[in-house]
Amino acid sequence: MPVTALLSAKSCGVTASALALTLASKRPSLLAECDPAGGTVRAGFLNGEVGAGYGLYHLAAAERTGPDALANAFANHLWPMDDAGHRKLLPGLTDPAQAAALSRTWPSLSEVLHVLSADAEYDVFVDAGRLALESGHLHPTLTPAPLIHRADLVLLVVRSTEHSLTLARHVIDPLRTELQERGSGADALGLLLIEDGSYRAHQVAEALKVPVLAALPWDPDTAGYLAHGGRPPRGYGRSPLLRHARTATEQIEAASSRRRIQQEFPARQANPQLAGVLQRLAEQRGGGSRG
Repeated sequence: MPVTALLSAKSCGVTASALALTLASKRPSLLAECDPAGGTVRAGFLNGEVGAGYGLYHLAAAERTGPDALANAFANHLWPMDDAGHRKLLPGLTDPAQAAALSRTWPSLSEVLHVLSADAEYDVFVDAGRLALESGHLHPTLTPAPLIHRADLVLLVVRSTEHSLTLARHVIDPLRTELQERGSGADALGLLLIEDGSYRAHQVAEALKVPVLAALPWDPDTAGYLAHGGRPPRGYGRSPLLRHARTATEQIEAASSRRRIQQEFPARQANPQLAGVLQRLAEQRGGGSRG
């Protein structure tokens, strides 16, 4: 199952989208809330049920002890988001000032997330927050750069509005270059489209020169509940957002599988000499048929 990092050029509903995907997945799933600006799920969707004693920040101290301590701390700091425990949350930071302490933790956490994905077959979604660049590269403190570098897919969350596309255009090329030079490859980049504007998916893909791998409908009632908590709206479990999020998780998994196959069986490079021979044979055959 893939490890998918979600981020945005500006606030575009990354957390609500990541939460919808996690809750809607047909497989066991985990949302790792890794936005250095701070997490919002515990105060929003979870209505303050999870205290500061749980969460991402506590992994930093464990990582300094060793990989076993980090793995144990990771397991102990997951919070179930459903009665069966199939949907789990790693709560995010309660204070953005804590982000600097995680610079050493991100690579080890990335390894844990990929083991959970590969061995336990979890869908893993990483809320990476807002994209922050420094000298054309991911900011080392304001982004969880190692998680983004190693993700199977990196989804830039955009809305189907002119304003959102304008903001996204400025970050596409640096992000693509970052993934090519420091990550798993530029082909890891895709778009998650929130359909609250006039542009269609194919128009967005053409405008940004990046494929739309999945789309979610504009469902303000459900999105507001996921972002801010409170009482779920009527028909929440059958809401358009969750129904389409279920389909989106399958599309994301399919895109990750295609990418993995392409990496394992890369296209054969053309041999210029062989191509020339084949071309001459084709020409000779064409000439013979005319005779």
